[in-house]
Amino acid sequence: MTARTTTDPVDPAAPRPHTGPAPLLTHQALLYDGDEAFLSSTVPFCLDGLDADDAVLAVTTEANIALLRQALDDAAREVEFVDAKDWYRTPGHTLGEYHRYVDRHTAHGRHRRVRVIGEPVWHGRDALEMFEWTRYESAVNLAFAGCPAWVVCPYDTRTLPEDVVAGARRTHPELVEGEPARTSEHYAAPADRHDSWRRPLEPVPADGEPTVTDFGTDLSALRAFVTRAAGTLGVHGEQARRLVFAVNEVATNALRHGGGRGQVTLRRSGHRVVCDVTDPGDLPGPDWYLGYLPPDAGQRDGHGLWAVRQLCDLVEVDAVPGRTTVRLHLDLPPSSAPGR
Repeated sequence: MTARTTTDPVDPAAPRPHTGPAPLLTHQALLYDGDEAFLSSTVPFCLDGLDADDAVLAVTTEANIALLRQALDDAAREVEFVDAKDWYRTPGHTLGEYHRYVDRHTAHGRHRRVRVIGEPVWHGRDALEMFEWTRYESAVNLAFAGCPAWVVCPYDTRTLPEDVVAGARRTHPELVEGEPARTSEHYAAPADRHDSWRRPLEPVPADGEPTVTDFGTDLSALRAFVTRAAGTLGVHGEQARRLVFAVNEVATNALRHGGGRGQVTLRRSGHRVVCDVTDPGDLPGPDWYLGYLPPDAGQRDGHGLWAVRQLCDLVEVDAVPGRTTVRLHLDLPPSSAPGR
């Protein structure tokens, strides 16, 4: 297969890698309706990348991995394949994995750029997860803006709900639906002036009464409270330690920006434990994607929320004048039950 349905952001006749500056992020959605459409884009994408000495990573379904391996033949040995179910576990974890991959392959000049086929997992997600994974795709445009990465995200239009496909058109600056790639008319930037990606927190149906405490500068008392409360909700061991660390990090931010006080509310809601950390302060910057942008080593702020997103299954940030709430979600094992 030789058809090219993606458009290189640099001149295809330009010299090979390591001559001149590395190209920065290209983020495309591949909307495909069959195996042939999938392969006609991804095979030349991989082969051209290998020919240019780019690092090539394919994160997709088991079926698509098998198709790609067969179509690439011997070249498949030079591509790293990962099952999407193992990679797309939580938005924060996935973003961290991609950043580590980019750093590992480009930080020391080993490759000028990475190419990624990244097919998110949508099936089996509830409405909140679907929305947060869509916002993750939007955040990629900021989180990798300065990275030498070309990311193509496949969306199988045969099986995905229409709202997921519509989300792809809003989260990707470019679309691949034939040849060549084109600008998406529906693209909404992560920080657009219409606040397209902001969403107020919705009420959480609780299984039983929520547990609430106020906190001040003594965060040791807060950590002890979260440990006890988490145990009554079925959170134990390593998962409890993750929750305590995450709450401590968010509360530390709240003390810094929220007037030295705040409130924590914990409750179980179905298969999740949901924790709100609320303070009366105003965020120093944009809200919903805080923690999605990896902090620089010399940066004073930003490390805490980045770590929190790695530790929690979902994180929502909501800010209005005079109040900021960070909502943490942890999924519980199927056998978990309160008091166990």
